[in-house]
Amino acid sequence: MAKNFAQIAFTDSVKAAQQHYGSRRQQERGESRGAGEMQLSEAEIEFIGERDGFYMATVSETGWPYVQFRGGPQGFLKVLDAQTLGFADFRGNTQYLSVGNLNHNGRAALFFMDYANRVRLKLWATVTIVDAADDADLIKRLAMPGYRARIERAMLLKLEAFDWNCQQHITPRFTEAEIAPLLAQFTTRIQELEAEVAALKGVG
Repeated sequence: MAKNFAQIAFTDSVKAAQQHYGSRRQQERGESRGAGEMQLSEAEIEFIGERDGFYMATVSETGWPYVQFRGGPQGFLKVLDAQTLGFADFRGNTQYLSVGNLNHNGRAALFFMDYANRVRLKLWATVTIVDAADDADLIKRLAMPGYRARIERAMLLKLEAFDWNCQQHITPRFTEAEIAPLLAQFTTRIQELEAEVAALKGVG
């Protein structure tokens, strides 16, 4: 069990649910091994760097949760050090639900998905928002060259906990980039067969 995960996630009501459904003893065994200084390992850093999007949950001042997808070029969420992540926040639909929620309560939960390999990483962080006009150097550090999007702010995420989920019930899905090499093989083979057919027709 990853560091600090149980300390944050296993509240009294969660423990009561575990007790009710018979998993409390199993979950309890990993709790004492999960506390300590939070740092991402190379496995988490590499996994995060390969993502082109993630889901981020925040909570409003009235207590309602909100989940938003954040996307961009692969690697737009950058690992600044073993305890800090950051990304350039691009202009979107101008509702600013996540921004408003984080201004009230800086806690956020993130889900990173690798559907093709049926892997997911969940992460808890405390978020600091920095407007683009207030720190040009930070914005430059987080910007993605060649990506045409207006950067309104930076979001810095101080790591609080993380954990890898099991792969049960994840339906494999594939991005255009992931299937492109396979399609290229089929396209090449089709072209070869078409050339053979054309040659045979010419002989006839």
